Amino acid sequence: MRSILIQTEPFDIAREQAALYGENPRVGALVTFVGLMRDLNEGIAVARMRLEHYPGMTEKALGAIADEAAARWALEGIRLVHRVGILDPCDPIVFVGVTSQHRGDAFRTCEFLIDSLKTRAPFWKKESTAAGERWVDAREADKAAAGRWADPGANRKC
Repeated sequence: MRSILIQTEPFDIAREQAALYGENPRVGALVTFVGLMRDLNEGIAVARMRLEHYPGMTEKALGAIADEAAARWALEGIRLVHRVGILDPCDPIVFVGVTSQHRGDAFRTCEFLIDSLKTRAPFWKKESTAAGERWVDAREADKAAAGRWADPGANRKC
């Protein structure tokens, strides 16, 4: 099961988890990550953020990332929910959920998905600060984290 949603509305974490594993008796592990908007970025206070995307293109890119994860690990499900629009500090931005029969595959997949989303998904962030608005680029730390997944043969399922 693969589910990808792009939305402006807040999401309910417990409802997203339940939708992911449902009544599947094969699920032995559920791993999730929820990214929240911070009020500070690179030492600068952030009052608000606008997150933009290209409809259609973004879903296609997220689908390709999810397909890559499914080819690498033995999974029961992937659920990605990403918000767009105006976000305030503490607002949830992204939900990444993975189910598998075993925890190792679920943890690795969840990490791979968020690292890939941070660097490969076509989202654009514009922060509002006391000094004005600024576009945010991918951080070097995010690029380095995503780089560890570059060898697709290293993590393939048997």
